[in-house]
Amino acid sequence: MSDEGTGRRRRHGGEGEGEGRPAADILREWQTGEIPVVTDDPTGPLTSGRRARRRAAEEAAREVRPAAPAEPDDDATRRTPLAPGARPSARGPLPRPPVSALSGLVLGSTGERPAVRAPEPLARWDDEDATDRHAPVATGTARDDHPVTDEHPYTDEHAYTDEHPVADGHPYTDEHPVADQHAYTDEHPYADEHPVAERHPATGEHPAWDQTGGLEVIGGDDEDERGRRGRRGRGGSASRGPRRKRRPVTILLSLLVLAGLVVGIVVGGQWLIDKVNPTAADYTGSGSGEVQIRVESGDSLTAIGNTLVSADVVASSGPFVDAASANPAAAGIQPGVYSMALQMSGQAALDRLLDPASRLFARVTVPEGLRVDAVLQRIADNSEIPLADLQAAAADPAALGLPAWANGMLEGHLFPATYDIEPDQTAVQVLSGMVSRAEQTFDSLQIPEADRLRVLTEASLVQAEAATTEDMAMVATVIDNRIADGMPLQFDTTVNYATGKSGITTTSDDRATDSPYNTYRYAGLPPGAIDSPGEEALQAVLNPTPGDWIYFVVVNPDTGETRFAVTAEEHAANVALFQQWLRENPGD
Repeated sequence: MSDEGTGRRRRHGGEGEGEGRPAADILREWQTGEIPVVTDDPTGPLTSGRRARRRAAEEAAREVRPAAPAEPDDDATRRTPLAPGARPSARGPLPRPPVSALSGLVLGSTGERPAVRAPEPLARWDDEDATDRHAPVATGTARDDHPVTDEHPYTDEHAYTDEHPVADGHPYTDEHPVADQHAYTDEHPYADEHPVAERHPATGEHPAWDQTGGLEVIGGDDEDERGRRGRRGRGGSASRGPRRKRRPVTILLSLLVLAGLVVGIVVGGQWLIDKVNPTAADYTGSGSGEVQIRVESGDSLTAIGNTLVSADVVASSGPFVDAASANPAAAGIQPGVYSMALQMSGQAALDRLLDPASRLFARVTVPEGLRVDAVLQRIADNSEIPLADLQAAAADPAALGLPAWANGMLEGHLFPATYDIEPDQTAVQVLSGMVSRAEQTFDSLQIPEADRLRVLTEASLVQAEAATTEDMAMVATVIDNRIADGMPLQFDTTVNYATGKSGITTTSDDRATDSPYNTYRYAGLPPGAIDSPGEEALQAVLNPTPGDWIYFVVVNPDTGETRFAVTAEEHAANVALFQQWLRENPGD
């Protein structure tokens, strides 16, 4: 066993002998041939001597066991000098070891290794045949002729650590077996190829001592051990257990996860492609089924395309926008509801929007000069909105957005125009749109809000009395001249509005009706409009034809011919012409 820090190997010595000689000195003496050869024994100088010493040691051990180990035989405790110059023992020189014992000291020598045998049980101290030897531990080699006694304990010079404890005078009992104290792990697997019993058996010969004389063979076991360690370190089966097979459930879960990843990549990739290049997706053909889409006022081609995509009319807006950009007629797509098919190509969707038959709406034209009741009836007759719903909406002018200056009177605010009433529009929405259209006209004509009620009322009279644009401007002049002179207007149209009648004539009873709308009885303008005047009538009031006329009469209702007069005599002649027409057209 090597000393700590020096690496020099120590041997056990007898009483009073001190340290053993280093192996390097023995090797050097052997190589120089300075060791004397003993030839007095024909069987070998050391073999017979060793056997004699063993027998002497056995006899001495039997005498002193088991109370206290006897002092070893003198010959058994002496070291064998290997050269003439070796330190003499106090009890005389010993024979040198055989040549075969030294051959193992030379690196690369041909010294034989002992055959490996199955491990034998370690000798107990109380065994009769085990008193002349002690069990080996680690690299310290016990000589067969050197029993352990109290006088020769294993001390620090023979470093037995906690892994190899040796009790004083009681080494290696059942409580301290070598196998328990020196567990051979994978790092030091001596149990298989280098069993302790073979290297240091409790009984019989010690083959390793016979070859080396008790010295370690340099480069022997260590090389084999390093080879075994290397093989195990490289993944030999001895260093780890059998590989666990993967369970079918684990394999199935792995496949499911992989399939999910593949599907996610495909779907996500397609989504990304559609976002980056929306023109890539397009249906083919004219589609099937039916769906309604709405085009809002002011929608761009891209906005219309997005509406088509949301209803699954087209696969993406790109093909539709490309087709519409190449067709100038696409700029004429009107707001409204259109009947479209599902999954159409972009070109087919454009063609459908340009077809007037595909637009779903009720087009209602409200002519100039109609009263509220007539306007409501016309809308009901030309749309799917019930008349009752329209009348209920008209009864709440504030809900229709009627301006404050109208004084709650809806008449004159349902602006005459053509309206497209869509399938899902309500009565309130339709009437509110007409009121809003009237306000837009007032704004466009730059009529001050303070003058709007007067202008609207006067324009309603002009609209009812005149048949042409030219006559409208002259009628507006007559109204202004009469109001300026303080004369009553005496318009039959206002009396008929008061009585709920229609036409251009009245009776004496009608003219006797007490109503602010009876202009025969009350001078000035009535409190509000009597119909819905159009933009021409409004323009006529704002720009009347200059003149002194204070009279006018329609002489031919069929043609709408109207004559204006400044004096009463001129007016009487014109009235005679009208009466002649009445005689020629009785019942009108």
